[in-house]
Amino acid sequence: MFEPFVCAYQGILLAGCDEVGRGPLAGDVVAAAVILDPLQPIEGLDDSKKLTEKKRELLFDEIKAKAKSWCVARASVEEIDKINILQASLLAMHRAVQGLHVQPEYVLVDGNKLPKWKYTAEAVVKGDSRVQAISAASILAKVVRDREMVEYDKRYPGYGLADHKGYPTKYHLDAVIRLGITEIHRRSFAPVRAQVEQIELF
Repeated sequence: MFEPFVCAYQGILLAGCDEVGRGPLAGDVVAAAVILDPLQPIEGLDDSKKLTEKKRELLFDEIKAKAKSWCVARASVEEIDKINILQASLLAMHRAVQGLHVQPEYVLVDGNKLPKWKYTAEAVVKGDSRVQAISAASILAKVVRDREMVEYDKRYPGYGLADHKGYPTKYHLDAVIRLGITEIHRRSFAPVRAQVEQIELF
């Protein structure tokens, strides 16, 4: 259920943008941008976190098929460690909007901060549950990132990445202590940094 949101811009080329993966200890932060086609409405859009995995997967395919334009982009673990997670999230969103093959005239971004860019834009708090284009972007970003973490789970068994998707659950924190860190762990994040510092003592 969408909360009321009134956008002053009423044109066709309105993009929604969102990111997924600010909180995890591992993996890239992934962003998406979507320009929906008003002639091809999509039912059931909502904040990706409120949807079941099955529903997200179905909407993922429908969004890609029906959207006027969409793009998924990212900032790497190395970039996160270099410029911090907030700036990396903004960078990923910038790349997602820039990567749209149809460039938007106006962009609505989930949250309360905007990337530094040329686009006329507005930040929308809780936008992923208030603006359909942002909801669509959140779904694309989450499905892509979740799929990647499932693949990483095969490469790095024992961390439970397929289940918690890199977030700092007790199982994940215990695994980091037990197994050490991998190349996809964010060394600037406190639990991972603590392990790096522990290793450097020996």
